[in-house]
Amino acid sequence: MNKVIEPKIKKSKKVSQSFAAGAFIMAVGMLIVKLAGAAFKVPLAYILGGVGTGYFNNAYSLYNPIYALATAGLPIAISRMVAGDMTRKRYKDVRMIHKISVPLFLTLGLVGCTLMICGSFLYVKFTNSPGSLYSMFMLAPTVFFSCLISIYKGYFEGLRNMIPTAVSEIVEAISKMFFGLGLAWLAGEYGMKEYYANGTVYGIVCENVVAARNATLPFASAGAVLGITLGSIMGFLYIFIKYKIAGDGITKKELENSEDPRPTKVLIKMLLDISVPIALGAIIMNLASAIDAMLVQRRLYDIMQNFPQRLLSDYNNLIPDQVVKEGKTHIFLAGCFGYMNTVTMLLYTITQGLGISALPNVTTAWVEGIRGKIKKSIETTLKLTSLIAFPAGLGLSVLSFPIMDLIYNTLGKNKQLGEICVSAQIMSIYAIGIIFVAISTPLCSMLQAIGRADVPLKILTVGMIMKVVLNYILVGIPEINIQGAGIGTLVCYLFVCICGLFSLLKNTNIRFNFTDIFLKPIICSLICAASAYASHGLLSHVINYKLSTVLAIFVAIFIYSLALLLTGSITKEDFSEMPKRRKAANILGKYRLIKWYEYENIL
Repeated sequence: MNKVIEPKIKKSKKVSQSFAAGAFIMAVGMLIVKLAGAAFKVPLAYILGGVGTGYFNNAYSLYNPIYALATAGLPIAISRMVAGDMTRKRYKDVRMIHKISVPLFLTLGLVGCTLMICGSFLYVKFTNSPGSLYSMFMLAPTVFFSCLISIYKGYFEGLRNMIPTAVSEIVEAISKMFFGLGLAWLAGEYGMKEYYANGTVYGIVCENVVAARNATLPFASAGAVLGITLGSIMGFLYIFIKYKIAGDGITKKELENSEDPRPTKVLIKMLLDISVPIALGAIIMNLASAIDAMLVQRRLYDIMQNFPQRLLSDYNNLIPDQVVKEGKTHIFLAGCFGYMNTVTMLLYTITQGLGISALPNVTTAWVEGIRGKIKKSIETTLKLTSLIAFPAGLGLSVLSFPIMDLIYNTLGKNKQLGEICVSAQIMSIYAIGIIFVAISTPLCSMLQAIGRADVPLKILTVGMIMKVVLNYILVGIPEINIQGAGIGTLVCYLFVCICGLFSLLKNTNIRFNFTDIFLKPIICSLICAASAYASHGLLSHVINYKLSTVLAIFVAIFIYSLALLLTGSITKEDFSEMPKRRKAANILGKYRLIKWYEYENIL
């Protein structure tokens, strides 16, 4: 028998949120994280420019598959197992799962950190981007600390307590913003100070001021990445202290009345059975993205060697002459992709939070075997994802330049107009693809929740192969170049979503209401996008361009909300789970916007 020792810590009251509450907490947390991320990356773009942002993004291109290798499967497996055992009241198993996860994550963190350092040399050689090496070295320790954070994230999420995860990510985001911007600025200023004194930047002789500023970029990028590593340390310290002080809410009496835990070997086998397919899926997805990023840059580099004018003519002098002269056009375009990605990934991050919240709730419903509860959990998750993903993706597409101009040029005074214009061109196509990226995440989480973690692995493998092949072909065409990455993403994740939905239908044997889940949100989103485009076009002729962008967004939100109400896209059941529903119901009832249901029944 395995003895479970109760930690000598003060126990908090058990926290178990509903899907709506958990999703709300995660969505708000993710929104704050992305706003902090924007407050970090937008000023950072002023410091780094297109080329420096390319160095920064290259570090993440290598980091993501290694991070997935180290952390992707186990936190989800822990969350699913903890949620299931909490439902069965097997509290000793819950504690034992946490206990055995600690050495597993420590080992994975050390291995991941080592792989990051070793893989850096191969990556920079293939992409002809030696300036990225410093950033990769600075990012390597983040793998280790992210593994430490994952020990507690998966545990709390399985307990259906999303607050520690949300707060730890907020702490991490705010910390990296302050540390990253400060260190990036100091590294750049120190390099220029050396140039003005000696004509060198970190020992490199520079012929003019422009060349000197470009020479500071690898070091400024490394400073920003070091801030990210420091942020991950702060996030770990918060969630570690939170667990030590508050605990998990499981009482001594519950432990005493619980069944004896399964043998350690059995629990480890269960963890691996669940986590390995999930981890492989995440590894394949991130590894394919890393290979994709390498191939895209390589294809762009090859175009500039063979057909430079055909590519440059597409951008009408938007790429700086010094960048072309130094042979860094491929890095510049990769950096512009990063500008765009900072904005579009806000949508993915929010729906990722929905997936995290959905997994323990769908798991609980699946373990209980209540058909109606399973149907409601899945439909609620899919519908909420659609209500967010479709209008956001279409809106980003039709307002690509106004939004990029608002975010990156409001304080820049046209300093980076070239990067903004190129990024906006990329986003007009890529934003459509990000809709399906956003939907795929909670969809895969629900397949994992019902015990079919192998399905996301299979469909993601095929989807990623499609994406890499399409990007290689399309990016290699000079007239398409970097735009091919958006087309490849759209095709890949559309395939993943279709196959994922089909598998979810087949495995649950439940018929979902696709009209409410997808058709109505799509119709309302098209109305939303049309109103955004039209209102911006009209307003920009009579008021300030940036102010017209802000007002167009608010007009689109208002029209979208009205369309949802008039088409019955928001039902009584949806409304009953909303925060502050009494106040909202009174307001809507006053203006006869919810005459289709008696809201008093849910107040």
